[in-house]
Amino acid sequence: MEIYFRTMKLQKACSCAARMNAEWGQAMARKLQQRLMELKAAETLSDISRLPPARCHELTGNLKGLLSVDLVHPFRLIFAVANEPVPCKPDGGVDWTRVDKVEVTDIMDTH
Repeated sequence: MEIYFRTMKLQKACSCAARMNAEWGQAMARKLQQRLMELKAAETLSDISRLPPARCHELTGNLKGLLSVDLVHPFRLIFAVANEPVPCKPDGGVDWTRVDKVEVTDIMDTH
């Protein structure tokens, strides 16, 4: 899967282990690296949904249209589908089997 980043600052923070450690601490940096590697290795978003520890899911409320995977509780890696147009199922939901591009938007506590 292709991974993009919303900002250059976020891309730089997520591209270097030392920067990740400085920004979020060692445990969070390790989990973030793991999740980014899982996303990169996946062919489509449906591959990530099969990984129970990641708990990939669509968000609701003011974050509707975004997805997340778990990092170190309570933090999550927040991302959006970057395919243009967004692949949809007949019922209007996102077709995870055709999503092969995501854009990381944030790392945050969604609670």
